[in-house]
Amino acid sequence: MTQIIESVETVATDAGEARVTWHRTGKARLVLAASHGAGGGIEARDLRALAAELPAHGVTVALVEQPWRVAGKKVAPAPRTLDEGWRGVWPVLAAPGLPVVAGGRSAGARVACRTAAELGAHAVLALGFPLHPPGRPEKSRAAELLGAGVPTLVVQGGNDPFGRPAEFPEGSYTLVEVPYADHGFAVPKRAPLGQDEALRILSDGVLEWTSGLA
Repeated sequence: MTQIIESVETVATDAGEARVTWHRTGKARLVLAASHGAGGGIEARDLRALAAELPAHGVTVALVEQPWRVAGKKVAPAPRTLDEGWRGVWPVLAAPGLPVVAGGRSAGARVACRTAAELGAHAVLALGFPLHPPGRPEKSRAAELLGAGVPTLVVQGGNDPFGRPAEFPEGSYTLVEVPYADHGFAVPKRAPLGQDEALRILSDGVLEWTSGLA
């Protein structure tokens, strides 16, 4: 049985103190560093599911709380400040000496895409990538996704109002759809699959993708 070691580390950045919650495995081959969105923290169901599943398969998971969340603020700052906080945490994420997959959900996915090439990320995991604001498809953020510059996996809810899978442009990334799921990967009670099954689709998709990373 794989031993999972959990610890919490506070990191000083130019944007304030960030916090990293580690879910380490002794036989890690990758680090998946994932941050939260603009409306929640690392307690998000998709982040919790990955932290519970991936370490048993050789992936250490580091859940990153941006400085604004650590400070108890309710509203996320401007994108450049989010990027600044992420940059400040990166040396700690890279310290184990393993390839680091930069990831996040929603706004955290955008940060990962914007900074991946600059920071030397091995790949990007975008959970619920906010392709556009709800109801505003003309405000596309596809350029951030397409410009990541490294292997990228998008996991998207089938009913995500920030961008349904069919709305995504062609590109060199991989996309996994979680049927019926919304932006937070919640599925309605009337859906033909349950919440646990939806999260299993998410976790299995990420696991298969990480297994294929060189």
